[in-house]
Amino acid sequence: MPELHQTTAAKTFGATSTTDEVLDGVSLSGKRVLVTGVSAGLGVETARALAAHGAEVVGAARDLTKAKAATAGVRAAANGGGFELLELDLASLDSVRVCADALVDDGKPFDLVICNAGVMATPFGKTRDGFETQFGTNHLGHFVLVNRIASLMKPGSRLVNLSSAGHRYSDVDLDDPNFERTPYDPWAAYGRSKTANILFAVEFDRRHKGDGVRATAVHPGGIQTELSRHIGEEGIKQLVERINAATRAAGEPDFKFKTIPQGAATSVWAGAVAAADAVGGRYCEDCHVAEIEPNPAKRAGVKPYALNPETAEALWAKSEEMVGERF
Repeated sequence: MPELHQTTAAKTFGATSTTDEVLDGVSLSGKRVLVTGVSAGLGVETARALAAHGAEVVGAARDLTKAKAATAGVRAAANGGGFELLELDLASLDSVRVCADALVDDGKPFDLVICNAGVMATPFGKTRDGFETQFGTNHLGHFVLVNRIASLMKPGSRLVNLSSAGHRYSDVDLDDPNFERTPYDPWAAYGRSKTANILFAVEFDRRHKGDGVRATAVHPGGIQTELSRHIGEEGIKQLVERINAATRAAGEPDFKFKTIPQGAATSVWAGAVAAADAVGGRYCEDCHVAEIEPNPAKRAGVKPYALNPETAEALWAKSEEMVGERF
């Protein structure tokens, strides 16, 4: 499949496009958006860009004090839209359910839900509910949140799950999701959770597209944000060296970090600019729909297992079993 670079009004977007470039000339007036993880980095920039183009943005974060300080610029940039904060701890299903119930009780529909929050390469740990930290936070927390508020997603609305090129580190393991029998590896766990983010979008899209609701997954690119706090500077340096060694062997250019506005661009592109049929059930990177790339050494593209519809359906069933809820 050829690489698809979507264009809007004769504009082509790519790896270096920023949120403001992608949304140039786009009015989001009257649109309501939920963005998780608005206490730092990509979440803050995503919320700012959307509010600046007229959207009513609801930002969710675990630490509201930190989020309030981090999003002062979002409120200042709001252009006819607005911004409000909600408490959400994705590592606690009680917190997720309280947050979702409050949104449903409020009854206001959403045009776009961006599951941006996440953790990366954490030491082994468990969420409040006993799930492995990365799978529990990155996937299961969002799985419950999104399914509980699905009734608020009106026809024409979209779900955008933030995944990562890190999905290539591993497929999901539905037999041992909590590393009870498998030796724990922080990058394997991260890979599982990021593959799960894609598979969740695939199955959500399949279930809801008949009602005009679409879902997609995006890779923002490599950005230096708080996400890398568990790795440290030396760890990041070693990671980049490993990535470059692999990509040079595959004949690809060296890895380059993106700025935060470049990193958030694919989220807003997939959520508010790209054609729904182009991105629905797919994986996007650098403001285009990614090619399927079976070679594990290649950084770009999406691994075939991450779009497998049978695995997506099986993950949904396993996730329901784990959280004790049917959707």
